[in-house]
Amino acid sequence: MAETEGSPFGGCLEKMKSYVRTRKGTILTAEILLSFIILICYAASMYGGYSAVAICEMVFAIIFFIVFMMELDKQFLVVNWLWSDLIRAAIGAALYLITSLICVIGGSGDGARIAGGVFGLVAGILFVYDSYTIFLDIKSGRQHTAASTGR
Repeated sequence: MAETEGSPFGGCLEKMKSYVRTRKGTILTAEILLSFIILICYAASMYGGYSAVAICEMVFAIIFFIVFMMELDKQFLVVNWLWSDLIRAAIGAALYLITSLICVIGGSGDGARIAGGVFGLVAGILFVYDSYTIFLDIKSGRQHTAASTGR
C-alpha cells in the first residue's frame, strides 16, 4: 500500500514529485532553495534590508512553481504564463546580480552579508539560465505557430 493512498494530498504530492524531476521544476526548486539560503544570510547580516529581494523572488518562484505544477497555466489562459515567467526571471536575475555585487563589494567585516552576496551571484546566474531557457521555449513556440498556414 502506497503511503499517499487515502491521503487528501496524495495526488498533489505525486504531481510535485514528478514536476520536480522536469527541467523547469528543478530550476524553480533551486531558485526557491537559493532564495531561502540568501534570505537567511541577509537576515543574519548587519544590513537586513537586502533580504527584500530574496523574499520577493522566493514568493514569485513558489507561485510559478505551484501554477506550473498544478497545470493552472493551461486553465487560466488570460495570463501569458511564459512571458510572465520570462519577465519574473529576467527581473530576478538583474536584482540578484546588482544587490549581490553591492553586498560583496561593500560587505567588509560582515561575513553573512558577503555569503549572501556570493549565493546571490549564483542565484543571479541561475535566474539568467532560467530566462534563457524560457526565451528558447518562447522562440520555438513562435516558430511553430508561424509555420502553420491554417488552410
